[in-house]
Amino acid sequence: MTDIRVTVTEIELPDFGYPTVEPRIQGAEYKARLQAAWERAAERGFDALLVYGDREHSANLAFLTGYDPRFEEALLILNGLDTPVLAVGNEGWDYSQISPVRLERRLYQPFSLMGQDRARSESLVKILRDAGVCQGARVGLIDWKYFGPEVGQTPELWLNAPAYLIDTLRQITGSSPVNATDLLMNPRDGLRGINSVDQLACFEFAATCISTAIRRTIWGLRPGLSEFEAVELARLNGLPLSCHPMLSTGPRVTLGLSSPSNRRMQVGDPFMCAFGVWGALSARAGFLVHKATELPGEIRDYVERLVKPYFAAIVEWYQHVGLGINGAELYEIIHRRLGDPFFGISLNPGHLIHLDEWVHSPIYSGSDIELQSGMALQVDVIPATGGPYFTTNIEDGIALADKALRRAFADRWPEAWLRIQARRAFMRERLGIELKPEVLPFSNLAAYLPPYLLNPGRAMCVTG
Repeated sequence: MTDIRVTVTEIELPDFGYPTVEPRIQGAEYKARLQAAWERAAERGFDALLVYGDREHSANLAFLTGYDPRFEEALLILNGLDTPVLAVGNEGWDYSQISPVRLERRLYQPFSLMGQDRARSESLVKILRDAGVCQGARVGLIDWKYFGPEVGQTPELWLNAPAYLIDTLRQITGSSPVNATDLLMNPRDGLRGINSVDQLACFEFAATCISTAIRRTIWGLRPGLSEFEAVELARLNGLPLSCHPMLSTGPRVTLGLSSPSNRRMQVGDPFMCAFGVWGALSARAGFLVHKATELPGEIRDYVERLVKPYFAAIVEWYQHVGLGINGAELYEIIHRRLGDPFFGISLNPGHLIHLDEWVHSPIYSGSDIELQSGMALQVDVIPATGGPYFTTNIEDGIALADKALRRAFADRWPEAWLRIQARRAFMRERLGIELKPEVLPFSNLAAYLPPYLLNPGRAMCVTG
């Protein structure tokens, strides 16, 4: 095992800057995505490709069209011959014009919330048939999850869209639609796994905003502050959320995913917070103390017992990740260092991130999936000791970019590129983490881990 010695010391976290330019995905890129999705569908022998979305599962639809249903459901229909059809409910009708691509909009009012008008709606059968779904057609359906052999012999028939949609498709075509979600979400070659330079710039923008919000929160913590007041410190700027804001202290903190309450913080409390928006999530966790002597007596070795081995594992992860590395190598690093049951590592130590916080993960035991240029990854290794040591956490986003993609990023988004280079320099010069050239840190926290959260100017770094 590589000897990585770490310690906690005084470190000034720089101001890496805040965006003044917001990247956007242009209509031409959405058109290219739609074309690529159809070409993949045609290679599978599909006569039609349907993409279902709702308020909680909008990423695939938004990736292809720029439209995300906000209160109801929606259905995109591709057949490779005509203009894509987008069926929406009442409240999606006007908002769907946010899409910069040409779509044939159809009003399907049963997608709307209950109690709303249904009198002007076409039937689902008519909408589907008009879009080329007919008897004998082979239909691929993208929803938000696909399955493997663990669910049985026919995982392709496991679907997450509503039964009424599946039943109607069976009625029209005479056979069941096939789960085609992997066309977009497969970690090996799914269309959402490899990102364009503009998409990566959008993710860097999001990561800068959300990590700065976490920084404001951590640096403003004090005893007596309520959890609600702590979230107010973040000054979230209104970017679309990928998950509920999570912040908790005291007994509820072990639940992990809790929303804030009016509970007031006390010295010695365990603490966690995580904020996520489309393309980015940052999280930190630890104890509300200034120094080790303020911890409960039984865990005053918190840094030695938990934080130091954890940070050493994260350092090795960061220094190893890169182009051509397979997921099993990163998995092995974490489980070699943190495999003791004390650490309680159970989830994948890293995953792909996109508009949704977790797309899929190429990082698992035995994975032969090689990391590629354009991938956006979440450094996401969460100990769950299940005891008084609670946890420590350093969760941020990075991207991998080969020389050509790096050059394109620097040319097209110079402001963001300067932030990325400043983060790389800080990680190398102050934290002792040497990144490969292709690793682009997107977070303004840049691997910064303060174990004593009431003294955030002291953080972990590599020594010697």
